[in-house]
Amino acid sequence: MSDYRKLRNSELDRLNVADFKAANKTPIIVVLDDIRSLNNVGSVFRTSDAFRIEKIYLCGITATPPHKDIQKTALGATDSVDWEYRENCAELIEQLSQEGINSYAIEQTENATMLNDFAPEKTPMAVVFGNEVKGVQQKVIDQCAGVIEIPQIGTKHSLNISVSTGVVLWDLFQKLSLKA
Repeated sequence: MSDYRKLRNSELDRLNVADFKAANKTPIIVVLDDIRSLNNVGSVFRTSDAFRIEKIYLCGITATPPHKDIQKTALGATDSVDWEYRENCAELIEQLSQEGINSYAIEQTENATMLNDFAPEKTPMAVVFGNEVKGVQQKVIDQCAGVIEIPQIGTKHSLNISVSTGVVLWDLFQKLSLKA
């Protein structure tokens, strides 16, 4: 007999949407620029809900809720996580900068800071995830305060956008929770 009994959903102490909206948020903003896959968008909503992220910006060709393919993977997180659509990601990053929010592209570039070495100093902060094929646009990278790279040692050096979001948000959530 195992010491580990799987918990029922009723035992998980989940917040309802109203309580989620009222709760303190992790001071991270997620920016999705030109994400093609609606399933990826839904997954990012679900991950953002899990870490109680402040807000998601959907930019460029990124689809917006309500859409059945987003809903299928978001499992209701489009109702809990605040979001907004912006046509131009570079203009959004400039606006956030003017509001005192540093944005960091999640990308592979020269002089990028490896995620394990990144120490968030100023919050709130924004993290920018780019197109599944082309990544974060150079003009958006140029607007950011810095670039964070997820260390990878395999042959592909490429993670799905939803996986990248999960890795980055977990890491930053952990680092910010330890600072509190």
